[in-house]
Amino acid sequence: MSITTVSTQAFAGQRPGTSGLRKKVTVFQQAGYLENFVQAIFDVVPELKGGTLVLGGDGRYHNRAAVQTILKMAAANGVAKVLVGQGALLSTPAVSCVIRKHGAVGGIVLSASHNPGGPDGDFGIKYNVTNGGPAPEKITEAIYTRTTNITEYHAYLAEDIDIESLGEYTLGGMQVVVIDPVSDYAELMESLFDFAAIRAWFASGKRMRFDAMCAASGPYATRIIEGLLGAPKGTVVNGVPLEDFGGLHPDPNPVYAEDLVSHLFAADSPDFGAASDGDADRNMILGRNFIVTPSDSLAVMAANATLIKGYAAGIAGVARSMPTSCAVDAVAKKLGLPCFETPTGWKFFGNLLDAGKVTLCGEESYGTGSGHVREKDGVWAVLFWLNLLAVTGKSVEEIVTAHWQTYGRHFYSRHDYEALDTDAANGLMAHLRAQLPTLAGQSFNGLSQQWAVALADDFAYDDSVDGSRSEKQGIRIIFTDGSRIVFRLSGTGTEGATLRVYLEKYEADTSQHAIPTQTALADLIVIAGQVAQITERSGREQPTVVT
Repeated sequence: MSITTVSTQAFAGQRPGTSGLRKKVTVFQQAGYLENFVQAIFDVVPELKGGTLVLGGDGRYHNRAAVQTILKMAAANGVAKVLVGQGALLSTPAVSCVIRKHGAVGGIVLSASHNPGGPDGDFGIKYNVTNGGPAPEKITEAIYTRTTNITEYHAYLAEDIDIESLGEYTLGGMQVVVIDPVSDYAELMESLFDFAAIRAWFASGKRMRFDAMCAASGPYATRIIEGLLGAPKGTVVNGVPLEDFGGLHPDPNPVYAEDLVSHLFAADSPDFGAASDGDADRNMILGRNFIVTPSDSLAVMAANATLIKGYAAGIAGVARSMPTSCAVDAVAKKLGLPCFETPTGWKFFGNLLDAGKVTLCGEESYGTGSGHVREKDGVWAVLFWLNLLAVTGKSVEEIVTAHWQTYGRHFYSRHDYEALDTDAANGLMAHLRAQLPTLAGQSFNGLSQQWAVALADDFAYDDSVDGSRSEKQGIRIIFTDGSRIVFRLSGTGTEGATLRVYLEKYEADTSQHAIPTQTALADLIVIAGQVAQITERSGREQPTVVT
């Protein structure tokens, strides 16, 4: 057994996006493609030499092969110990949990999150730092720069490790520990939530349906919800992770989790419904005949945090991504809490959490979390809601409608235009930016009224912790009544460009809260199309997905 050095050539386009590097599986299967990126991590993070690395992923196709490659490269690059999830499985929040609990230098997460899997699907990789959160831009940019001039990578020549069995192995001078992917995470959850109250809720005959979408959350939900909390077997559906996610698109929204929605809107629906995504960091919450938006979910959590064991002493503050609705802002104002508006990307929340400035944070893209880890956390969010149902005795709908009566309702929706021609999408954004100097003060005709623009800008963020500045984070058009339209190109897809259009309208009048969301937002939908020339520039008459 020995270390080999392999000559390689740089690949173009290995710059990580908001959640790492994502490409088609076939791209990652090219000789040297994964190896170049991984070697760049080891070159940029010298602390890994002699340190501990956490390694795992969401169970999608190519995970197991990639883990074996990374283990051999870690051994060749002087890593002292690797904690790898059994079967190459570790949810993204579990990676964060394990890094933090075991004092690891960092972790490599193999996931393309909510993107489809299988041989023709997507694959992804990202590096998490010692706080358990995604690497900040200075590290991801350094990794990218290294990929542009890399000429060789190092690997240990050895047989594959048996990652299907728990145990300890050696690879050269490196220790490999195959760990139970659930145990550390489950222990953390039990410290945060009142498991006895939730067990009593299930024992009273309440029913739940958790759709794991054949992805990473399945083992976590099964062990915790059906095991530790005593929910009947079958409460968790699609609970076995499959390399192609069973042909499902593992994105927990009303479009891709249609089966779950149909069950919660059926005559004999369960009391509570939830879903998580490919790597278990996102969540969708439903009640009987009722869907909770991620923005409202964050606001409800903030308003009721002191009812939950792990947050009973109160929360330091809240944070949301800029495109997320201002519902949590209303809670923060009423409770006298600091509220931060950040760019999209969990790494921005990490600084605020590390500094103790916030406790809860969330994004409109079905991601919520707290200071317990440095990633959004789907199973945690579901347990938070279960705990809330158990201690209040109310239904999901009762909790949310009571919240609206206190804080008003923020009607909110996201319209996604997926797989657009990249040049056309960039041209649309350039067209919007060119209008920014003159939009403020203009009025636009909706279907029912005129809308005056109070502010239009390209959102920039000055980090109050590390002093960094992030520019061009999304174009905001804010009207005089506080309603908003936000335009942003997403960095999570692997084909073309995805335009996201976010729409928000505040309504204090409780008699108007039952209006269908798209009806309430109809004026803003029309204006967004006019200002951005969406149809003309994209060729699309309708969005691909509406959530």
